[in-house]
Amino acid sequence: MPVRPGTSSRLSRRRMLSQCSTGFGSVALASLMPPAPAAQLVGGNRPNFAPRAKSVIFCFMSGGVSHVDSFDPKPRLEREAGNPMPVEVRPTMFDDVGGIMPSPWQFSQFGRSGIWVSELFPHMATCADKLCVIRSMVSKGNEHAQANYFIHTGHPFLGHPSAGAWTTYGLGSESENLPGFVVLASGGVPLGGVGIYGNGYLPAAHQASFLYPEEEEALNNIRPADPDGVQRGKIDLIRALDEHGAKEAGTDPAIEAAIRNYETAYMMQSAVPELLDLSGETRATKALYGMDSPNPETAAYGRECLLARRLVERGVRFVELTCLMRPAVPGQVGNPWDQHGELREGHSEMAMQVDQPIAGLLKDLTARGMLEETLVIWAGEFGRTPFAQGDDGRDHNPFGFSIWLAGGGVKPGFVYGATDEYGYHASENPTSVYDLWATVLHLLGIDHEKLTYRFGGRDMRLSDVFGSVVRDICA
Repeated sequence: MPVRPGTSSRLSRRRMLSQCSTGFGSVALASLMPPAPAAQLVGGNRPNFAPRAKSVIFCFMSGGVSHVDSFDPKPRLEREAGNPMPVEVRPTMFDDVGGIMPSPWQFSQFGRSGIWVSELFPHMATCADKLCVIRSMVSKGNEHAQANYFIHTGHPFLGHPSAGAWTTYGLGSESENLPGFVVLASGGVPLGGVGIYGNGYLPAAHQASFLYPEEEEALNNIRPADPDGVQRGKIDLIRALDEHGAKEAGTDPAIEAAIRNYETAYMMQSAVPELLDLSGETRATKALYGMDSPNPETAAYGRECLLARRLVERGVRFVELTCLMRPAVPGQVGNPWDQHGELREGHSEMAMQVDQPIAGLLKDLTARGMLEETLVIWAGEFGRTPFAQGDDGRDHNPFGFSIWLAGGGVKPGFVYGATDEYGYHASENPTSVYDLWATVLHLLGIDHEKLTYRFGGRDMRLSDVFGSVVRDICA
């Protein structure tokens, strides 16, 4: 250590502790923290095997869609309407258990596959032969925030990386000008908060970047305050200081992530305005997504879906869409599919919002030859009970519910698993959230058991120690 003139070279006890105390902590921390991150944001690691999908679009139906009113018809509910459930009823969120409640909507079979879809989704029904419906999903969470964390991270609480973060950690991004993991946040954040999109213990470069599809709001967040030359000089200075700090401190994932984030933010200043400029899209394409709908929520969600396509075209690895709040319930935040009462009104409003845009996304991806390499996921955090809550609502049901996937290497026009005759419990091929993400990673060319990160003395992974690839749904 260099000694200033006029000072003693002898270290006092106080001075030694003040200068070295952080080093003691670093020694202990080193046993818990991993070395340099294994994947860079752009480029990433090579897949473990040939991928079927290059990117993921996750249409998250926050609040919990009723499977017995959408993709899992149960005639027995009609025959036994109003009767008490003949099987044991598990504890519910509000302990207001009514009689068996039939669906207000009729079901019909569609396409060559004959997949059953209710009247709620007339546009998605036209895409039945593209869908791979899993009717036997199960969750550990029976409360929104807990279940939202579980379906996003594989853990029912804060602090673990989101599936999008794991994906970019494993594969990086094919885009140099946009983040690898983007959340289109017109609908705000689901219950549980931004942590469901977080990087957890992964390097910070892998957390989600929020993009608000309303053009002016998004551009206001990204327009620089300084001229380009001034801003470039500031970023270069920050990079130089960070790199100097990294050399002094040794390899530090936080510093490396900060450097990458500054550079990505700089590049986004030109990439995002171009992304949001839809003038090059035809009127027919916009109409396909429902952007000309008189329903403002349909038009807004249609814009999200179109931007999702444009994002994956530009190499973004993982895109998640959020639902807008119900206009009839302005105080509702984060869970617009959550109809404990007025099921018919609430589900009708939400289906009107997402049905045409999502069907348009599937058709547009198909027409452009992109669906084969883009995996689209449609899911809520749980389903809903086959019995009524109060007079006309349904409570949460994590014991058996439906989701669907399309493109990206899954079997089209295929139904996997089943619930019992009441739609209450998964009775055939129960499929966990762990299995879902193990399968998604597999389709992306990643062995889910090898995608790990050392934290707290343990090799952590998205599928935890439970997941298995559902090979029966893979084409």
